[in-house]
Amino acid sequence: MQHQLIHGGWLLWLARIVALWVALAGAPALARDAERVQIADPYIELRTGPGRGYPIFHVASRHEWIEIELRHTDWYRVRTENGRVGWVQRAQLETTLTEAGGKKTFRDIALDDYLRRRLEFGGAWGQFKSEPMLKLWTGYKLADAFAVEATIGQVQGLFSGTDFWHLNLLAEPFSDRRLAPFIGIGVGKFRNIPVASLVGATTTDAKLANAMIGVRFHLTERFVARVDYTLYTAFLSDRRTSEYRAITAGLSFFF
Repeated sequence: MQHQLIHGGWLLWLARIVALWVALAGAPALARDAERVQIADPYIELRTGPGRGYPIFHVASRHEWIEIELRHTDWYRVRTENGRVGWVQRAQLETTLTEAGGKKTFRDIALDDYLRRRLEFGGAWGQFKSEPMLKLWTGYKLADAFAVEATIGQVQGLFSGTDFWHLNLLAEPFSDRRLAPFIGIGVGKFRNIPVASLVGATTTDAKLANAMIGVRFHLTERFVARVDYTLYTAFLSDRRTSEYRAITAGLSFFF
């Protein structure tokens, strides 16, 4: 009963976190530096908000320069030379020209926005030695290809429950690609709590080391799907160790 209550508490927290993800995902993304582009079509239409349901209040003409200030999904807030601020759909901006005279695709803006994000939070569900496992993590990117990650997890077994945490160093050499493999190593703590009904059951505390390999798929500039396989080694005593294998799948969110 105690383990069921703990397990239910984890699920409640996970539901709250998912709700927070959804709320934050709808927030506009600020551009690092305003980028200037030149209108190549006869005109573009500025709306009062990020959507076709908002009215058009201004039309900017060909050869006029505009600055991109903010992005919200496929809509961009821009500022014209005369100071008018409005929202333009991505398809219209893709016909504009850069200051170097080349055509602007805006794909690099989305990629740069993703790469400069540093703080990540995620959750995953899977199997730990054939038993259900839930884990949550938060990570910080030290560089484009390296990150540190802190993980807490729980395994709900038939005869015992396991809590653990670990800190990892991750390497993601192809972080600028939508499908990106990664590897990681780390250390932490492991705590196994048998059910109270077992005779002579004792709680086990041990140091933990792990090595993982996985792949990430960038769903949007904020959300990432992730699958990973981890080999855990628990140091139960000076001469005794035990190995556990885990596979999980989940989602992470960049702030």
